[in-house]
Amino acid sequence: MLRTRLEITSADFLLSSGKTKVIYNFLKNNPLLAVSTGLLLLFSAVVFLFTEWSYQSIEMLSLWVRSHFGYFYLYLGLGCVLLLLGIAVSPWGKLKLGKPNEKPEHSTWAWASMLYSTGMGAGILLRAVQEPIFMQQNPPFASKTTPEILALEFTFYQWGFTAWAFYGLFALIIGHALFAKKQKVLVSSSIPQKFKGTKRANAVDILAIITTVFGLIAAIGLGTAQITGGLNHVFQPEFGVTITLLLAILISAIAFVSVWLGVDKGIKRISKFNILVTLLLLAFVFVNSNMGDILLSFGKASWYYLMDFVPMSIAVGRYNPGIEFLTDWTFYYWAFWLAWAPFTGIFIARISRGRTLRQMLLGVLIIPSLGTFFWFSVFGTSAFEIIESWGSYNNEFGSVFSSIFIFFGEYPFSGLLNGITILLLVSFLVTSVDSAVFVLSMFTDKGNPNPQKKHRLIWSIFILLATLALILLGNAKPDIDVLTAVQKLLIITSLPFAFFMVFMATVFLSSFRKKG
Repeated sequence: MLRTRLEITSADFLLSSGKTKVIYNFLKNNPLLAVSTGLLLLFSAVVFLFTEWSYQSIEMLSLWVRSHFGYFYLYLGLGCVLLLLGIAVSPWGKLKLGKPNEKPEHSTWAWASMLYSTGMGAGILLRAVQEPIFMQQNPPFASKTTPEILALEFTFYQWGFTAWAFYGLFALIIGHALFAKKQKVLVSSSIPQKFKGTKRANAVDILAIITTVFGLIAAIGLGTAQITGGLNHVFQPEFGVTITLLLAILISAIAFVSVWLGVDKGIKRISKFNILVTLLLLAFVFVNSNMGDILLSFGKASWYYLMDFVPMSIAVGRYNPGIEFLTDWTFYYWAFWLAWAPFTGIFIARISRGRTLRQMLLGVLIIPSLGTFFWFSVFGTSAFEIIESWGSYNNEFGSVFSSIFIFFGEYPFSGLLNGITILLLVSFLVTSVDSAVFVLSMFTDKGNPNPQKKHRLIWSIFILLATLALILLGNAKPDIDVLTAVQKLLIITSLPFAFFMVFMATVFLSSFRKKG
């Protein structure tokens, strides 16, 4: 009997040792995965052990970045828009991502759906009512137009061309490296050949991975918080952290199935569903509101946005809202878009095979921007009229978590609308997670555009565990807003990318000039 037990114990030990050896060899042969996950685990441990100190440090560094480099972000944003427009209308715009006679890999509808679901997604539901109302109640600067049109104009500015230009620049450079130069799907593919394989190149890819992970867990945390808020608003009971955790598990599970199936069978189908339901929701609000006022507001705000775009982009003269307003809003948004640019831009590049640079760049800048402008026009204008009908405003639309549900309370079938919104929040979060996991898997699978499924499994599990830990930490420390801290952490990690984008664009233009 003793011998049998010893034999079983020895067998278990050997089996365990064998598995450990396989994992060790896997990580040893994949330093990018080993280092990035190791750093993320180390950071998580520090935050858990020194939560208050971590929060204060992140808050201080975030404010320092925005106060010292905020205007640099503004100039960079304007530069990216002008650069992409210049390349799109130039002879370079005819260059194709792929073979000369190759047709686009995805239809325009599918391409635009994946583009929008990945780049914006749940954010338009979070801010649909809250942001236009805030801008109306707190005008950023004096204007010759009405507070309502100015509110829409400034909302367009923060969600329009500049955000998509950050994404588009990465898509342009990575897409050209992937399909024209036949390089790997890595951020380091955009740097000169002499740096390839060096520690500097690896550092760029590690930073991209870490920033993407922080962005993801912040998005899932905020999204699940809004869904929980929606459930509380609809059903009245106070759903707590258990429901939030279950939602995170549900979203991660669906995203894992989607990314496991791949771009065509998973990500594309959910993205098309998202856009279809979003359009139906938009159409319902539009036809049940003052359509004439909405169209007029959309046209006026879009015109003012185009006319004021350059002075707003450099905050000059009367277009300067002041450092406090810029720090809380525009600098924050620009840093957030920058933080998401590597992951979103690479995904856009991955799905743009067969398109010319002109088609991709103009599509990235114009299609989602116009869609977002009309979305905010419909919800913003309708919310303005609701407040006018109330006769007074007591900050009913002040919370990003509940504003859209309160808004739908003024419409027929409000219960159905709230249910659809909750479904959309889940679905948009799924497409953000699955596309990000796909990009992370490409990174750690040595730039493979169709990464092995074991990498998709690893990152799906890692993201889920990190998200659950973040939610639990946030509830364990009610006096510390952990989710907000993670968002602000993105502002800090986006600063190196802001400088890297200047370097990346310079190298790219230099190589194009040599060819020309």
